[in-house]
Amino acid sequence: MDYLQLVPSSHLLSLLIFLPMVAALPLLGMPDRHAKGYGVLVAFVELCLTLWLWALFDPTQASMQFEEVGYLGFLESYGISYHVGVDGISLFLLVLSALVIFLCVLYVRAHQQAMITALLLVEGMLMGVFSALNLIFFYVFWEVSLLPVLYMIGRFGVGRRLYSGLKFFLYTFVASLFMLLGILYCGYVYASVAGGWSFDLYSLTQVILPEHARLWVALAFFVGIAVKIPIVPFHSWLPHAYGNAPIVGSVVLAALLSKMGTYALLRFFMPLFPDILLSFSEPLCVLALLMVIYAGWLACAQHEMKRLVAYSSMSHMGVALVGIYAFNTTGVAGALFTMISHGLVSSALFLLIGVLVSRQGSSKISAFKGLAHCMPTYATFFMIVALANVGLPLTSAFVGEFLSLLGFFAHAPVLAFVAGITIILSAIYMLTLYKRVFFGAPQKRLLGDLSWGQKGVLGALIATIIFFGIYPKPLLNPIETSAQALVQNAKARLSVSP
Repeated sequence: MDYLQLVPSSHLLSLLIFLPMVAALPLLGMPDRHAKGYGVLVAFVELCLTLWLWALFDPTQASMQFEEVGYLGFLESYGISYHVGVDGISLFLLVLSALVIFLCVLYVRAHQQAMITALLLVEGMLMGVFSALNLIFFYVFWEVSLLPVLYMIGRFGVGRRLYSGLKFFLYTFVASLFMLLGILYCGYVYASVAGGWSFDLYSLTQVILPEHARLWVALAFFVGIAVKIPIVPFHSWLPHAYGNAPIVGSVVLAALLSKMGTYALLRFFMPLFPDILLSFSEPLCVLALLMVIYAGWLACAQHEMKRLVAYSSMSHMGVALVGIYAFNTTGVAGALFTMISHGLVSSALFLLIGVLVSRQGSSKISAFKGLAHCMPTYATFFMIVALANVGLPLTSAFVGEFLSLLGFFAHAPVLAFVAGITIILSAIYMLTLYKRVFFGAPQKRLLGDLSWGQKGVLGALIATIIFFGIYPKPLLNPIETSAQALVQNAKARLSVSP
């Protein structure tokens, strides 16, 4: 077949993937005065489609839903096909991506045509990453998603923006090449057993890699994933990229791109290498705990708000990792919930910092003092989000981190208490930041409070954070169903490993 044939008749996932990328093309020649309205419309339609997907999704089913399989001519003989699907693990990452990109498009004020084009492109690529079930297609979306972010950092960033963008790109691109080698080897092993190539996840989980190569292939996957999250010691690109990116670039990095790594750990690494995950559980947990404590400690020492939030994000993603390494339903469900919650909280924090950057041209902590006197609404919003970042009960962060630590406690009780240090460290750096920026004598140059548009964008994020902190059931039910199936399938694969 020389053309793409999709089955079944519903193509909702394909629409989610390709709509924003195709819709971004007319923006290339569009003036700024028209780009904003057009971009908002496209991003809103995409958000509505993801919410429709959620409404149609059956939370009682653990299997893939809305699957589409297509064949691309001669590529079929090499095992490369178009295969997408969604379950409780990927569903809310699609919704999170659509929501964050929509709010970023609303937030953009400068360079609207170029920034909105990049945002729509990265949105479509993220939809592909979080729904692809063929590892080659997943890898293509995984790599190409770097380009719009590199563009945003290199063109619209601050400080050493070219250095920061290239360091981010080279680190993640080179590390992903190792993962590509692992993917190709998995396909080769399948071909040697089945007589034909396949890079489909379902097919690859049916074969066992040779014992002498399994650890090296798993390591190749892990390097690509570790740099993307990032895990210590693969994190040196993080402060430069987060700190020198434009605000919406920092939002995309923290809220969405970092989730690609933890998602790949769940979607591909755990089903393909459950024995490696279990055999190396202790060193992996130590790396995650080092990530929690080291990044939290660095956050306490920062003098610049964007870098503080960058290290804070790294610390909280460490909590998600220990939930995954717990290898039980509670821990995995908590990790997924933490990923969603962190996406919301980190988006709100960076957008709040962006308000100050747009007015003062700096995000240094020392540049601000006494803002509670002249920006009371802003101070209130910032306090709510800061407490959510700490993990205050009745916020979504509390639900995710509590479940992650609870699952990890069943796996390693002593280490779970060590992981809980993230709560103490986050309270230290967030409350210290709040005290230095909002209390004390006000500045001579008073800053105006939030505009109605800014209140709307930030209010939507805060309302979502609080809603799912009080009533997490709409997220937890589908997540737990798929997490249970994922863990059970991985443990069943353990029983047949040599």
